[in-house]
Amino acid sequence: MNEETPLLAKELSWLAFNQRVLQEAADRSVPEIQRLRYLGIFSNNLDEFFRVRVADVRKLAAFNKGEKKQQFNELLEDIRQKVDQLHDEFTRVYLATLKDLRRRRIYLIDEAQLDDHQKAHVTQYFRQTLFPLLSPFLLDENLQLPALNDHAIYFAIRLTLADGAVRYGIVQIPSHRLPRFVEIPQREAQRQRGSHVFIVLDNVIRHCLPEVFMGVFAIDHAEAYTFKLTRDSELELGDGISQSLLDKVAQSLQKRKKADPVRFIYDDSMPDDLLEALRKRLDIGVVDALMPGGRYHNSKDFMDFPPVGPKYLQYPEWPTVPVNMAPAANIFAAIRARDIGLYYPYHSFNLLVAFLKTAAIDPDVREIQICLYRVAEDSQVVDALINAVRNGKQVTAVVELQARFDEANNILWAERLTEAGAQVIFGVPGIKVHAKVILVSRMENSVLRYYSHIGTGNFNEKTARVYTDISLLTGDQAIGKDMHKLFAFLQRNYLRKQYKHLWVSPHSMRPGICAMIENETERAEQGEPAEIILKCNNLVDDEVVASLYRAAQAGVKVRLIIRGMYTIAPDAGMAANNIEAISIVDRYLEHPRIFVFHNGGERRYFISSADLMTRNIDHRVEVTCPVYDPHVQAMLDTIIETQWKDNVKARRLDGAMSNSLVRPEKGRRKLRSQQYLHTALARLAQNQQRAAHDD
Repeated sequence: MNEETPLLAKELSWLAFNQRVLQEAADRSVPEIQRLRYLGIFSNNLDEFFRVRVADVRKLAAFNKGEKKQQFNELLEDIRQKVDQLHDEFTRVYLATLKDLRRRRIYLIDEAQLDDHQKAHVTQYFRQTLFPLLSPFLLDENLQLPALNDHAIYFAIRLTLADGAVRYGIVQIPSHRLPRFVEIPQREAQRQRGSHVFIVLDNVIRHCLPEVFMGVFAIDHAEAYTFKLTRDSELELGDGISQSLLDKVAQSLQKRKKADPVRFIYDDSMPDDLLEALRKRLDIGVVDALMPGGRYHNSKDFMDFPPVGPKYLQYPEWPTVPVNMAPAANIFAAIRARDIGLYYPYHSFNLLVAFLKTAAIDPDVREIQICLYRVAEDSQVVDALINAVRNGKQVTAVVELQARFDEANNILWAERLTEAGAQVIFGVPGIKVHAKVILVSRMENSVLRYYSHIGTGNFNEKTARVYTDISLLTGDQAIGKDMHKLFAFLQRNYLRKQYKHLWVSPHSMRPGICAMIENETERAEQGEPAEIILKCNNLVDDEVVASLYRAAQAGVKVRLIIRGMYTIAPDAGMAANNIEAISIVDRYLEHPRIFVFHNGGERRYFISSADLMTRNIDHRVEVTCPVYDPHVQAMLDTIIETQWKDNVKARRLDGAMSNSLVRPEKGRRKLRSQQYLHTALARLAQNQQRAAHDD
């Protein structure tokens, strides 16, 4: 890439994305409980950012020298300043949200606000439910300190004993085993119909703190201050070949618990002597890992705030959109008639589950092959695969054991599938298998026929209700043959396959997408209309970004819908007039990857499991699939064009990362794309079905 090409730091652009989440929490048109949940999403996102992104930058700063080292250190400082700014903004939004909840008679109080009646209730809850789960330990130098979990929140405790001595301790707040928010009775003197009062577990413990050490010390005074650690999340698997990958991942998960802390966030009112004792015992030597904060941490728990109060305090349910599929005796006949395009959560994930369940019992199905990256805890997808084995089908599951933060869950699923008799493959050495694909082989009239699924999201019923994603079910035999080659490669990695239709990372995606961008560039240089539309989560790959800059400079209109990280600066350089970029944050998490190229008026459409990141293009197994069916193409057009017109939840992406909202032009009506798509997709399916009937 040319050094003059303007680039944004991807880490700072990620923080800009999380700021967009915070904007939703601050938006008073959003229902109050949903705003609280956005605060939880923001906090959860920030935790992962430190575990992954900041950990990577720290390593780069440590391993480089000279100018490079200085650049990474400057980036760390920029990150710190932006995070501090976001923390201040978070506090402001949080206090405003609590104020609005109080107007709705929903109260979140602390231990100092309890009346005698509430104190009795809280004390009883502590003794009967909470106290048995507490395991405090002392910070004595002669005692070994247990590994602290970076998903947990802790109290650092300072005990002043009756004889004047000071002792320090730690206790984990067991919010992983109990709800963080405990509903308690209203004040005796202020009972209001329809009111709800909550206290967090932290404050239940604070109220009863001396009882935590009852019978051990004569305590004059006890104080508790929250803190939490965020550790480097990367797994180091090593190169040994004598140990199975399963064992390696299991051991590496244990190592993660002892990984270097990249953030130590603590109550800024914590006394200096207690903070120093923690630093010493936890071996936190990196000063810039210390981050003072407020009284409460793990705000990600707001994601699970109870659904209390009137229904209008949360987003209303939107009806499921009918699926546009040909009338047929079974799902295989429907797919043979024409491809089926699903757009979750507008369409139900149940149809994909039904596809697998039908395949599991269909006498003509011979084999089911699937890639599993993240699945639900109680997965109907895995249940269908196990049932297929019971019905005599050959089942091959490629289970990615290195799916970040889902490693332990995937180990359990791999063991369960293996016990059932499925063939389980643990991916490709050194590369994550991130593809969202299924291949069903079915015998029809003595000929083996392929039915393929290619998607942008995981086979996960839970996330399919809150993430937008695309699934394509196709009976195209040319695509099916490419899929067969893909699974042959996954089983025998030494076989390098040539694909006629699919782009498969790490082999053919980069050449494929760069060739399509170059095609538009050449057409623009010849004076022809040319356009590129990319919708994805992240756009940070240097080579793709450079290709887009060249295309824009040649006159190609580039439209970008990017949820998260991006390094392209749409308002910089000669290409500024031809690059526009927006981001949409709304009730559903935008997750599809859709690529559209003008192609001389004969538009080419692709869906992909891959973001436009170097790790996805060069270091993962990903699948990008062309969409040939005109019905599914029309669905993609509807999605893209509707989102491009959003003037309620869309933000402009610019070089300043300002996150300015797109507002309707004078005389134009407001259009909230996620809401409008319910109507647009239903109308599209109805029109297509009517046209098919007329034909």
